[in-house]
Amino acid sequence: MDSILTSIKKMLGIDEEYGRFDADIIININSVFGILNQLGVGPDAGFSIQDSTSTWDDFIPNLTQNATKFDMIKSYIYLKVKLLFDPPTVGAVMESTNKLATELEWRLKVQADLSKN
Repeated sequence: MDSILTSIKKMLGIDEEYGRFDADIIININSVFGILNQLGVGPDAGFSIQDSTSTWDDFIPNLTQNATKFDMIKSYIYLKVKLLFDPPTVGAVMESTNKLATELEWRLKVQADLSKN
């Protein structure tokens, strides 16, 4: 299965083998997992990663089989980590990224509510 850390690093344009920023990225990923937990997405007890061994299926079992429901999770985590780790310097790009993250946040909350019913 896909490593969460490796996936996010790839989306950020960081080579999988380059570990200099792993601790920073992991902290940011875990912050976003905290947000997702408050939205009702993921395990009730919360979730965090320590290294590249944690996979998407660890976060939500069978996520890959339910990709149509929760594919937004990966995009949301990437956008939020991008904003925390390497924010855009152009105001319009920052605003656009924030708007997209906010929309995904709302949609994930709606999906989580629908899944619990």
